Amino acid sequence: MSNKLNKISDLRQNYNLNHLVKENVSKSPFDQFETWFEEAMNGDIYEPNAMILSTVDNNQPKSRTVLLKGFDEHGFVFYSNYDSHKGMQMDANDKVSILFYWDRLQRQVRVEGSVSKIPEEVSEAYFHSRPRSSQLGAWSSEQSKVIDSEQVLVDDLAHYTKKFENDEVIPKPKNWGGYVVKPTKIEFWQGRPSRLHDRLVYKLEGLDWNISRLSP
Repeated sequence: MSNKLNKISDLRQNYNLNHLVKENVSKSPFDQFETWFEEAMNGDIYEPNAMILSTVDNNQPKSRTVLLKGFDEHGFVFYSNYDSHKGMQMDANDKVSILFYWDRLQRQVRVEGSVSKIPEEVSEAYFHSRPRSSQLGAWSSEQSKVIDSEQVLVDDLAHYTKKFENDEVIPKPKNWGGYVVKPTKIEFWQGRPSRLHDRLVYKLEGLDWNISRLSP
């Protein structure tokens, strides 16, 4: 093993920016997430809405980064191709998790729950709010499919650019739209000195969210 790789074990960061106290957090995990998300948006983080989505395929966890596009008390919304690998995995198993990591704030949020498609009219409205180039990209990419070369994408984009060049409104592909992750558990993690990190977890029990502190 190279000396450079040996140095990985020596990597260390000090966590001392903030403190997470049970008595000071919101009773609703969504209100608490909103507070943290606003601080992330103001915290010089490149994409604060980037989140790791994990699905399961034949008992094998699969993870990738997607972008949060909305949230409220019903859950966390993102968009994708329904025919992608993750789309097929979510059709087969609706149990998922998502993870936000905001390094500059020394924070992360873990969400566990079930996923479902959002109403078609909501997906339509969001699709038409996107830049035209992104709309054409949704048509051009058969997400997760094996292709021979990058030229396939270039040719497909040119095809759909030509096809819709006289259309003011580009139709939404039928296999593209939104999902909502409806949580049953949300954990807030705040880095602390001596690795005594703060972990507060909200668990949905009936209609109520109960808060517990976890050992780091």
